[in-house]
Amino acid sequence: MKTVLTIAGSDCSGGAGIQADLKTMTAYGVYGMSAVTALTAQNTTGVFGVLETPPDFLAAQLDCIFADIPPDAVKVGMTGSASLIERIGEKLRQHHVQNLVLDPVMVSTSGRSLLPREGLEALTGLLFPLASLVTPNLPEAQVLCGWEISTEEQMEQAACQLGKKYGVSVLLKGGHRSEGANDLLYHRGNLYWFSGERVKNPNTHGTGCTLSSAIACGLALGEELPEAVKKGKDYLTQALKAGLRLGKGNGPLNHMVK
Repeated sequence: MKTVLTIAGSDCSGGAGIQADLKTMTAYGVYGMSAVTALTAQNTTGVFGVLETPPDFLAAQLDCIFADIPPDAVKVGMTGSASLIERIGEKLRQHHVQNLVLDPVMVSTSGRSLLPREGLEALTGLLFPLASLVTPNLPEAQVLCGWEISTEEQMEQAACQLGKKYGVSVLLKGGHRSEGANDLLYHRGNLYWFSGERVKNPNTHGTGCTLSSAIACGLALGEELPEAVKKGKDYLTQALKAGLRLGKGNGPLNHMVK
């Protein structure tokens, strides 16, 4: 059985973070593990509090996992601060991690900033070089690039800029655009468009976590990156179509995908 580790925050409402990641891993048929970077007080309407894990304790979680059940792929989500990112980078290098999918969580769906500026510098400087893939959405890509991204031509320019600057494959997610939900992959100098159906479903809490975890699962299962992205995107679409609604806000996805 293939193994996948998520390094991310905990969502007590179960729709995002390590909870969404582990549900996705179960649906993919891999063995999921988690190292928690932070506890959050949140639900489908917003994030109300964040309590970071002490860096040494996060490092201890990672050491325990790698010493006993080395993962075939790793997904990194919410990192929280520069000090945590430094320890994550240290441990990922120490254990020679491959198949690393990095979701650069900077802003919550409700608009709350989840990463200070010094954390962003640590993220791009320490973790981007280790990643097989980074998966920014359009607002995150705009922060990374420093200019507005709205058209597909601008998406291509941004993906190429980020990929070349950081030497990493980039999946630029287009879900924030008003037209369609097409995503763009920059991989080894080539561009791949993945058309996406815009599903009329307000339950978008945890979509980024779900997609990045699904891609990590695909890599663990031996899929090439473009194939892993396509299957991950298909999985997310089916999850959105399932239409489960639990909360009063943007409810969590239904991960019981057939």
